[in-house]
Amino acid sequence: MKKDTIQQHTKIANDIIYYIYKHIDTYIDLDSLSKELKVSKFHMHRIFKNEFGKNIYESIKSIRLQKAASLLLTNKHSTITQIAIICGYSSQTSFSKVFKEKFFMTPKEWRNGGYRSYVDTILKRSVSAANSRADFSSLKPKIVKMEEMQGYYIRHKGYDKSIKETWQKLQTWTLCNNITNFIQVGLHHDNPTITALNECQYIACIVLEKELKNATLPRMIIPKGVYAKFDFSGKYGDVLKFMNWVYFHWLVESSYETTTNPSYAIYRKNHFLSDDEEFDLSYYIPIRL
Repeated sequence: MKKDTIQQHTKIANDIIYYIYKHIDTYIDLDSLSKELKVSKFHMHRIFKNEFGKNIYESIKSIRLQKAASLLLTNKHSTITQIAIICGYSSQTSFSKVFKEKFFMTPKEWRNGGYRSYVDTILKRSVSAANSRADFSSLKPKIVKMEEMQGYYIRHKGYDKSIKETWQKLQTWTLCNNITNFIQVGLHHDNPTITALNECQYIACIVLEKELKNATLPRMIIPKGVYAKFDFSGKYGDVLKFMNWVYFHWLVESSYETTTNPSYAIYRKNHFLSDDEEFDLSYYIPIRL
């Protein structure tokens, strides 16, 4: 496949995922999207699956369920039916069925504390995270409004140490193009605290001040919004433990709820590239009242 064709397909896949996140609360009209992208639905589905490893409907289902799992804990005054509707389901019955298929418990059981055993199981699958002794109980965020950023990226499936290889490829690209001034961003399309680590979509991304002419890597949009910004440092394994804490302790106890925007980290020191596997970063979790 020609390089320009690969870049075109990557752009289409990114446009699709951006559309899904933007309209996840409502009916997602793939016929209209197909016309807007000027590509048939058949090719749209094929391109998306080649890029993300799963079809469009699976991605929509996954994003909606991740949002629902969070809202069940943060929206304490909303009924399960109300949350089902917010997440795009027509009834509590249909919502409860797909929720149980994903999390092996009903929404009510999840809300009443069942989530703890589920997320603990995910955390234990990472030896580094399970062995982490990091304590985030005194960590306080700054509430910030972030503008839209555009960056060049390489997508990685799985949340584990193999991400290092992807960052090394991106590092090679910057060196070959004599790029010295950039921001490193690690973006999570999936929440690794409630999605199997080998299924998570992670994006290694660099943001430049200006668009690079004839760039060989695809570009993506990191959406603007209001975020809770947490500044901290540590070593490999601490980040996953932090995400567990921020989603299931800080967020639950705060008056905020998260949105469908992806969370991301801006690295001052990147543990995937540093020999000592230590990091210094700002983690941004999208929020609203």
